Amino acid sequence: MTPEAATRRVARALDALRHGWAIRVTDESDGGEGGFDLLPAETGFAQPGLYAAQMLISAARAATLKLANQLDAAVPERPVLLHGAEPFTLAQARDLADPARDLDSPLRGPFRASPIAAPKAARAAMELARLAGILPAFLVASGVDVAQTVSARDLEQFKDPLNLTIQARARLPVEACEKAEIVAFRARDDLREHVALIIGEQDNARPPLVRLHSECLTGDILGSLKCDCGPQLNAALARMAEETGHHGWGVLLYLRQEGRGIGLINKLRAYQLQDQGFDTVDANERLGLPSEARDFPVAARMLDLLGARRIRLMTNNPAKVASLSALGIEVIERVAHQLPANPHNARYLDTKRERTGHLLTQEPDVSS
Repeated sequence: MTPEAATRRVARALDALRHGWAIRVTDESDGGEGGFDLLPAETGFAQPGLYAAQMLISAARAATLKLANQLDAAVPERPVLLHGAEPFTLAQARDLADPARDLDSPLRGPFRASPIAAPKAARAAMELARLAGILPAFLVASGVDVAQTVSARDLEQFKDPLNLTIQARARLPVEACEKAEIVAFRARDDLREHVALIIGEQDNARPPLVRLHSECLTGDILGSLKCDCGPQLNAALARMAEETGHHGWGVLLYLRQEGRGIGLINKLRAYQLQDQGFDTVDANERLGLPSEARDFPVAARMLDLLGARRIRLMTNNPAKVASLSALGIEVIERVAHQLPANPHNARYLDTKRERTGHLLTQEPDVSS
């Protein structure tokens, strides 16, 4: 099995899920034999006489159904194999998948959870749903036409950060600094194209000021007040421009990881749940998605390709420092990046501090 063949299988599986076609996911710990035929609950289209005795859902959704124990609930994206009193239709599966429908379509049981015979396949299915940007819920439907077979091992090879390479670079004067260059990266296993914006004169003998910024359409482009993404982006560029006045330089990594890696549509679903009173972590978990799914190995690979292996990292998130350090990037300093709250994002910022470990003040040099 070559990495190229694994990449093709996963890419075709993701395309199938977005189009609503069934896929087969196998567990290689079973020699490829164990697994599931899965129809995505969100995008799947009805087939005559389609009923399924089982669904594969996330632990967070199972907790809503009072079926998850404390261990399951601690990992929201952990899979649960669900049985209903009667076979599930596609419409019922969609009601079970989407927490936004809970008030309109009360959940009907009784339900029970069963042991999963192919656990790697089940976990891979949850991850494939996240990568496809759909809700993590499937009908386990035998007899459907399967568009693609994919294994848990295929998914591991698909996510190899070494697949990322530099494809193009060009001078790009920006408002913050006229002396800037944009560098575009592409991976054969990803339709998203990440970019780096180099502010000032690149000099790898001097550690650059680096900011990892995950794409936020609502904040970066539309000026959303529900988050602090747009102001953080602009402030980071301004701070890097200041560095050029002291013979320094900066690198903004713009990562195409909308919604902390859950995708735009699921992020908007989380917004809807936030309007019902859930904080950002609980909203993600209620969707059955992790509160943090960003791919920091991609950022490390981008810095490595740029030759920037010693950096000063602009962040309030210690997890970014730890992740990059573990991947071979030497973070010689953490530079605080704090902006004032507004009435719409104050709770969001409190949640980042209280539940995801973000800091408010400058920390000592982390290189010691």
